Amino acid sequence: MKLEQMLKANPDEIRGEKVYEGKAKALFRTEDPSILLMEFKDDATAFDGKKKGTIVEKGYFNAHISANLNTYLEGQGIATHYLGLMRDRFHLVRHMDMFGLEVVVRNIAAGSLARRLGMDEGTVLPKPILEHYLKADELSDPWINAYHIAAMDLCTPEQLEAMEELAWKINLLLSERLERANLTLVDYKLEFGVDPDGVVRLGDEITPDTCRFWDSTTGDKLDKDRFRQDLGRVEDAYREVLDRLTESEA
Repeated sequence: MKLEQMLKANPDEIRGEKVYEGKAKALFRTEDPSILLMEFKDDATAFDGKKKGTIVEKGYFNAHISANLNTYLEGQGIATHYLGLMRDRFHLVRHMDMFGLEVVVRNIAAGSLARRLGMDEGTVLPKPILEHYLKADELSDPWINAYHIAAMDLCTPEQLEAMEELAWKINLLLSERLERANLTLVDYKLEFGVDPDGVVRLGDEITPDTCRFWDSTTGDKLDKDRFRQDLGRVEDAYREVLDRLTESEA
């Protein structure tokens, strides 16, 4: 079955063995070994799984938000794993070997950075900060640097350089894209992998689960912090982000 046919099919028709299930997504094999089916879930967790809940229709909103932003990045020359949106909450994605680390880019002090450095939340950083974290739930995803990455053989120096270069480009592109939707990109987490041809590509998702989006006018939080901090209107925030992205498409 060709990609175009797969995108029009019922997910149950192509869903194979589950290869991964995380807090917000699940991945399944398809009949094409180079393509995986990604399902976005409504489950929500925070504080290393200590807080759990459900955000109604989060899977739908995140699938469409991530599709919108991945499509935009691909159009700007960023290599991603995204192949297409399938039904309401599924993506078809390239099968990649994922690096076991997270790349976090911070434009404004918030969350753990504000706590660690004693900065007031909302402080605009003179220059964006790029950080690396080990992807390990059992260790609470600890902060690591290039020396740790080399010692643990998580990737080659060239692959790390490629990830960082992509992260900086993505920061500029997403900030500009979100500005058109009257959204401020506070900080966000990226995950990367390498495809069978050795190309380093953006993977995972770009959603209010993995990014902090603030209303550029009011400063209202329109991301998972509404769930973390019991601010209410969680579903409304996810819907608002999708609506603004859709309405502001060039």
